[in-house]
Amino acid sequence: MNTALESSDGKEAAKAEREDRYSRQERFTPLGKEGQLRLRNSRVLVLGAGALGSAVSETLVRAGVGHVTIVDRDYVEWSNLQRQQLFTEQDAINRLPKAVAAAKRLSEINSDVIVEGVVMDVRAHELSGLCQGVDLMMDATDNFGTRLILNDIGFKHGIPWIYGGCVGSSGMSYTFLPGETPCLNCLLGMIPLGGDTCDINGILPQAVQMVAAHQTMEALKLLSGNRQALRKKMLSFDLWRNERMEFGVDRAKKCDCSTCGEEPTYPYLSAEHADKSEVLCGRDTVQIRPGRPMQLQLEEMADRLNSLRQGKATVTPYMVIYQVSPHRLVIFQDGRTLVHGTSDIAKARSLYNQYVGG
Repeated sequence: MNTALESSDGKEAAKAEREDRYSRQERFTPLGKEGQLRLRNSRVLVLGAGALGSAVSETLVRAGVGHVTIVDRDYVEWSNLQRQQLFTEQDAINRLPKAVAAAKRLSEINSDVIVEGVVMDVRAHELSGLCQGVDLMMDATDNFGTRLILNDIGFKHGIPWIYGGCVGSSGMSYTFLPGETPCLNCLLGMIPLGGDTCDINGILPQAVQMVAAHQTMEALKLLSGNRQALRKKMLSFDLWRNERMEFGVDRAKKCDCSTCGEEPTYPYLSAEHADKSEVLCGRDTVQIRPGRPMQLQLEEMADRLNSLRQGKATVTPYMVIYQVSPHRLVIFQDGRTLVHGTSDIAKARSLYNQYVGG
């Protein structure tokens, strides 16, 4: 028996099976092999690795988009597991950063795709670096402050981005194309900016999946070279009420818009919009960003906090978790800190200055 020949045949069979990975997609005529090759050569930046970011990232990776970068500032908690499909109970036990957990899982799903996980709170400076060389940016954030920065970056650098938002049983999506469509700044009077959040109003997984489906469908059209198939309208739906609506927004484009007008100034990239503190999405948590660049030694930080004998500090490869009743401080290597147990920014800053330092 020629074992070498059998081994060679086995490798060829395995190679053929791997090449069959995208066959069902390629058989869809508007996409085809040429469109699939375009996907393979594309780079996408996904902002957020929560419910929407998980679903969007997984779809893009399974579809064969060649390079996917996922950025998120948070870590996995038990309440995430109801709808954030990339994470496990062990991730919650380990309080693993979402970007790290997502990248690990996605690399296991498709090793042909380059997946990067970045643990970071994205603001103008950070996003300016992250967007270099990307073909598309996907919005999976939970606040309009970050979206407005994303909007300015996209229109300044000519990078399309796809808005997605959901709460309760409803959702919205729209594809922003620099030079062609109005920008988010133009549409602020049309998009609800109220206090509805998933932490206050809840969220159904089906709404997440529907928004992700619309976002990623638009992404595949755009990345595969099928721009003529883009929806061109804003989509809004409520699955519980069985409602769906599309409406044109072209007339909302403003000639004097500070982002996409004739003389853009990109206001959300300026220092005055770089907030250092914010309450996180109804979670009784405040995020503090240090006023200067920092690179903490986590072990040393944990030892210092434990020497105070006021609380208990534990260290992971990504953060220090300091329990000082009734609060919990989660301190990342760059000095960014989540102060759990309060929505009072002044109180959170006091705790930050006391235990972390500014």
